[in-house]
Amino acid sequence: MAKRNEHMEVDRKKTLKAVTGSGVTVPRIWKTMIVIGVLIAGVSVLFFAQPATKAGAVEMVVYKSPSCKCCDKWVDHMRDAGFKVTTRDSNNMDSIKSTYGIMPGLRSCHTAVVEGYVVEGHVPAGDIKRLLQERPAVAGLAVPGMPTGSPGMEGPYKDPYNIIAFDRNGRTTVYARY
Repeated sequence: MAKRNEHMEVDRKKTLKAVTGSGVTVPRIWKTMIVIGVLIAGVSVLFFAQPATKAGAVEMVVYKSPSCKCCDKWVDHMRDAGFKVTTRDSNNMDSIKSTYGIMPGLRSCHTAVVEGYVVEGHVPAGDIKRLLQERPAVAGLAVPGMPTGSPGMEGPYKDPYNIIAFDRNGRTTVYARY
């Protein structure tokens, strides 16, 4: 009987021999299962992953005049900040601004839509990212006019300006100051 147990022990060691750095034996079937599990997990990640535009890039649509160069610079600012921007040129920007509920006193040269929010004018990318992270109950953000020194309106000096949060009822509040 002892010989049989000894023989079984040798067979078990041959069949299950996989020694970790700590000297603990691990059954071969476990190793195989771990390898298969890792392969399945890897394939699943590749199969179910979102298509790579820019990892985690937020999509934004920008309506702008086809001749506005500062709008193009602001779009570059958004792309540099990681947004995936689609532009739509329009010769009737007032209609677009009315469609999105932007009051005349908040208007600027371009209008963007990102994740349900409206962004009017030269709003810095950092404030848009903050808006998307905080998700306040507002319709959007605006930089009225075209202040020098705002993104897309770089120049020899910087005008002070405010980022205005606005809602659908016409209420406004200062969201940030520059």
